[in-house]
Amino acid sequence: MLYKNEQLHEEKVFKDPVHRYVHVRDRVIWDLIATPEFQRLRRIKQLGTTYLTFHGAEHSRFNHSLGVYEIVRRILTNFEGRPHWNKEERLLCLCAALLHDLGHGPFSHSFEKVFKLDHEHYTQQIILGNTKVNAILERAEKGFAQKVADVIAKTYQDQLVVSLISSQIDADRMDYLQRDAYFTGVSYGHFDMERILRVMRPMEDQVVIKETGMHAVEDYIMSRYQMYWQVYFHPVTRSAEVILCKILQRAKVLYHDSTYTFTLKPTHFKSFFAGNVKLEDYLKLDEGIVTYYFQLWQEEEDTILRDLCERFMNRRLFKYVEFNPNSQMNEWMELHKLFTDVHINPDYYLVVDSSSDLPYDFYRPGEEEERLPIHLLMPNGELRELSRQSDIVEAISGKKRTDHKLYYPHDLLENVSDPRKKKRMKEILIGQGEEKHVN
Repeated sequence: MLYKNEQLHEEKVFKDPVHRYVHVRDRVIWDLIATPEFQRLRRIKQLGTTYLTFHGAEHSRFNHSLGVYEIVRRILTNFEGRPHWNKEERLLCLCAALLHDLGHGPFSHSFEKVFKLDHEHYTQQIILGNTKVNAILERAEKGFAQKVADVIAKTYQDQLVVSLISSQIDADRMDYLQRDAYFTGVSYGHFDMERILRVMRPMEDQVVIKETGMHAVEDYIMSRYQMYWQVYFHPVTRSAEVILCKILQRAKVLYHDSTYTFTLKPTHFKSFFAGNVKLEDYLKLDEGIVTYYFQLWQEEEDTILRDLCERFMNRRLFKYVEFNPNSQMNEWMELHKLFTDVHINPDYYLVVDSSSDLPYDFYRPGEEEERLPIHLLMPNGELRELSRQSDIVEAISGKKRTDHKLYYPHDLLENVSDPRKKKRMKEILIGQGEEKHVN
């Protein structure tokens, strides 16, 4: 039997708190899970710094990747024998689902922001590079690794396959909403996934939903909306992300300062600081390594790096107030000068952080990010865009919500010796609204 079609002698299962079991019968999938590149995902948290807000959020990209694979496996079981579905794409879909997050770095999006990286780029690099993952995919079929990379890049010719992994209702979102809700302990992210899977139908270029499943999809979209604002954009998590980013920025500045000598040299960060990241360096870096440096950098001579690391490791986070940089630029500039005058470096201790989300959107040709809408399959075979049928979805369609907060160290302000400047800083900050303490 060809390796591509080889089945295990006995089905393997992973016990999963969200899906109960993750089932594996394909030899290729089982071998991919065992690769060092995939096992590395055990050491990358799914939700970055969210564990400092919701203490249960310790789950990993490994958990999530298995979950996305399992959802796609179930969808494909329901697609068997249906029109528009090409069963030859089955293994490709499963591999793309399993490997879609392979390129995430430590603390994911914060890390990408500082070093201007793209995890999808590194996912493709791992799949196509000199890796165990690549060897397995190429053993399955010559050129198969490129097909998997194309699906993840959304450039694969069969857009139906792409839509299973990346669309406004895909296996990725369906897993992380439920998984993140479970591990954070909130009730927002729950929806009737089993119902949605039952009413999914393959069409020529995307998955559509039977009209009878519309209410389950409404629930899914509202769950996503609530999870973003109650969990993903939680201000305490964002405070930790701000400090994390500033640690990495400060370490990068010191690395390029020829007069500074690190007590613990940032060996694992060298190619990142140099802006020439090699794949082998990327794969060596995980959250255990990063926090090891943060732990020891608490003893660095540089007071800013030392202080920021101590804050992050001991959860001594910044306070915050509501702040709109678009309409409050004068206050921002005055605060910046006051911080500088009292020797609190505003580059590291006065940070505006913005978050925005678009819960659902219909198709807008020419937009920078064109979103393929969710279509309902009507009883007469006609397709209708979701927001034209659902009043709930119509109410939030195309409405982008943005939130700005100003983060600063309350304790350092309390220690300012100049009473006039201290009073003025507090007036500006508290004038923006009630000061929020990070608990």
